[in-house]
Amino acid sequence: MSKSLKRVARAIDEAGIEARIIEMDGSTRTAEEAAAAAGCALDQIVKSIVFRGEETGHVRLFLTAGGNRVCADKASALAGERLGRADAALVRAETGFAIGGVSPLGLIAPVPCWIDPRLGTFDTVWAAAGTPRHIFAAHPRAIAQACSAVEADFVA
Repeated sequence: MSKSLKRVARAIDEAGIEARIIEMDGSTRTAEEAAAAAGCALDQIVKSIVFRGEETGHVRLFLTAGGNRVCADKASALAGERLGRADAALVRAETGFAIGGVSPLGLIAPVPCWIDPRLGTFDTVWAAAGTPRHIFAAHPRAIAQACSAVEADFVA
């Protein structure tokens, strides 16, 4: 089991979330791939969108429904600074995950996080579990609580 996967499993356990990590046969890097693998609606996929704060240089995490896009202006207003693209090295350095497997749980350090209200309309959502082939299902409120995500409107 990879270090990333172990961190997610530990975070799920420590948060008391009833979830089981599942390894898929194919990639779950994109929301479309994850929805197909999980057999769920696209919006039941938790996309972990990571931005770089232009003033601070640190990452900000936005959890959005699979079919939604993050509005950079709304996200920047929430973060209190202009946001830009986070490159793969920064994402890995500050979250502990590679792009395509960024989990909302098991981050190596706390990251400011916001969650799309659309996810809360489902009883179960699916999120990355630290690798491009592992996902887990959980209640969206449990995920939000475990990563201290603030519900906010930041979609385009």
